Amino acid sequence: MIDNKLLEHLESYLTEQRKNRFAKILSQRTKHFTVATEDVYQLHNTSAVIRSCDVFGIQEVHIIEEQNTKQIDREIAMGAQKWVDLNRYHSVKEAIKELKYKGYQIVATTPHKDDSVLDNFDVTKKSCFFFGRETEGLSQEVIDAADCFLKIPMVGFTESLNISVSAAIILQEVTTKLKQTDINWHLTENEQMEKRLDWCKKTIKSYDEIVERFYQSQ
Repeated sequence: MIDNKLLEHLESYLTEQRKNRFAKILSQRTKHFTVATEDVYQLHNTSAVIRSCDVFGIQEVHIIEEQNTKQIDREIAMGAQKWVDLNRYHSVKEAIKELKYKGYQIVATTPHKDDSVLDNFDVTKKSCFFFGRETEGLSQEVIDAADCFLKIPMVGFTESLNISVSAAIILQEVTTKLKQTDINWHLTENEQMEKRLDWCKKTIKSYDEIVERFYQSQ
């Protein structure tokens, strides 16, 4: 449970502009869609995907590091990892099990399957979009576990896009369409309060000392 009095106290350390900014951004955040990257080699690609998730209001990103384990490139992500929740997994199996438990359909993004083109994607379903390695694409394990496949229509000689570009195109399209539906895609009130507290922690200097003094005064 969130301590409302503590949250109110912490937010007193924020400027009105910062508090309004948090509120505005949280009103556009969603967990209806999420993104997973699978063993992406190039660090800047994962970082750029995280940045796109922040830009388009995706609150959670799932990073599978079965073969490659790297730190997020802070410069490329431009601080996005501070505002987006990162969930890391050591195996595809572990990630898919957790995502399906949370009610997500597994959407394999690939130019080589014909289940759905982006224009026709059903945005009403809670979905996790999987993006694979730069050269090999998604593993067979993800392909086998996928509930559907999604591709971006292409008309040139090139048969694929960089994963960060693909993620940005897909997220812009699906989030725009989602907001035109009657689906309640927003974070719950409790989820928003949790993020307000989390963002206070990541914003306020001497956070731990302030919290300690607050409880000592109670």
